[in-house]
Amino acid sequence: MSTEAASGQRPLSRFEQLRFGREILRQEGEALVGLASGLHDEFCDAVEHLLACGGSVIVTGMGKAGQVGQKITATLASTGTNAHFLHPSEAIHGDLGRVRGNDVVLALSFSGETEEVTRLLPSINSFGAPIVAITGNAESALATAAQVVLDLGSIREACSLGLAPSTSTTAMMAMGDALALVVSRTRGFAPEEFARFHPGGSLGRKLAKVEEVMRPLSECRVSAETQSIREVFAGASRPGRRTGAIMLIDSDGMLSGIFTDSDLARLLESKQDAALDAPVRDLMTRAPTTVAEGTRMPRAIELLSERKISELPVVNDQGKPIGLIDITDVLARESSGKATVRPAEPSNSANGGFPKTLPLPNRLPS
Repeated sequence: MSTEAASGQRPLSRFEQLRFGREILRQEGEALVGLASGLHDEFCDAVEHLLACGGSVIVTGMGKAGQVGQKITATLASTGTNAHFLHPSEAIHGDLGRVRGNDVVLALSFSGETEEVTRLLPSINSFGAPIVAITGNAESALATAAQVVLDLGSIREACSLGLAPSTSTTAMMAMGDALALVVSRTRGFAPEEFARFHPGGSLGRKLAKVEEVMRPLSECRVSAETQSIREVFAGASRPGRRTGAIMLIDSDGMLSGIFTDSDLARLLESKQDAALDAPVRDLMTRAPTTVAEGTRMPRAIELLSERKISELPVVNDQGKPIGLIDITDVLARESSGKATVRPAEPSNSANGGFPKTLPLPNRLPS
């Protein structure tokens, strides 16, 4: 017997699938709008409890609420609030020892009567840890035991049977997000702190500072502006794959200009061999585009793209070079995700081929 015959239902057409999908999303969205409209002083009380917490925020919940609780725990932890998840079943077998009087317990149960959660309440209260409840039943055992109740109200599940946690878990997660993010903003959680907690993946790439990505000065080609072009290229070699530019400094060690391999190639192509023995400062690009130490990588990538350059010196607050951002290093770094700057066809420059979409800087007049 087919599944269709056994269930007595016919398969949904594509039109019906879209219609039901939209209804579910619309219903859950309307529930969140209603939840936002009904947010009152109890929310602020919950925020104050979390801000005053001298220990950890202990999040607990069972089943789907527990899975939502684990996500809320992660959001709290990543935005500056010390938080841990406590599984109710494990708690009654010894893990309650993790709870201290200076903790705050954030307990999740839509019914407010989940047995595994309610069994914990007397012990938590005996420890002196305040309870913040997220529930859909303000008259429940959980709500009665809590110091603050965030009431989700009456919610109809989006499930066609009205049974599977769907709209309720969406509302519960949204409430947890609101709580975590308001606490974080009130505490003044800074981008620098966020970066410390997100060193990997696309967030890590986005939040990295230029000094974490640049080639340090020891791996860059640096010369005095008073040297001739011939002397500069003869004496500025470095092991490994070299960058396409030489940073030039004045007598005080300040960055005064930049000269690229592409500039050298154009000199040779135009048969200006005599210029090779002239001081490089006569032909270098003065006051090149730079980026300050401590700048986040997205800004550096914007500069590379906007100015159509391939090398970006990194300078300290005194204007002295400390390294160089090379476009090929950026492309290699971004290849693990969606690169912000994408290479096109290689150019014919002497430094091995840079993207035509980001031509080499500092071109000499023809």
